Amino acid sequence: MEKIKSFTIDHDIHKTGFYLSSVVNNIFTYDLRFKTPNGGDYMDNASMHTIEHLFATVVRNSTQKGNVVYFGPMGCRTGFYLLMINIDYEIAKKLVIDCIKQCLTLTEIPGNTRKECGNYLEHNLEGAKKLLTEYLACIEN
Repeated sequence: MEKIKSFTIDHDIHKTGFYLSSVVNNIFTYDLRFKTPNGGDYMDNASMHTIEHLFATVVRNSTQKGNVVYFGPMGCRTGFYLLMINIDYEIAKKLVIDCIKQCLTLTEIPGNTRKECGNYLEHNLEGAKKLLTEYLACIEN
């Protein structure tokens, strides 16, 4: 089988940051790398799950909501993928920064009831905000 694009990245040199991972059929896949791959420091599931709820809600309510295809975690627990239609790097990066800032103002986790979430008991708002704050500092410069 042909290797998928994300497996062609040398994870021994890949660092935290914001990257355009691929463009296929006008769908831009952005790599929001919160943690250094294979660095031994990974996101905990509860905080990662909460970021998914916060960011997915905020980005799908943003001015670019019509261009959002998907937002979700990487299985390796080092980051997230954001898939957008025809959104170039600079616009996407500004959107991510703005959405993170809005996430940091939230005091409740959207979709955090048994009816709305398949694992509603595993969330960590404080941990999510800590990770978001660290990542924001990484990509804002």
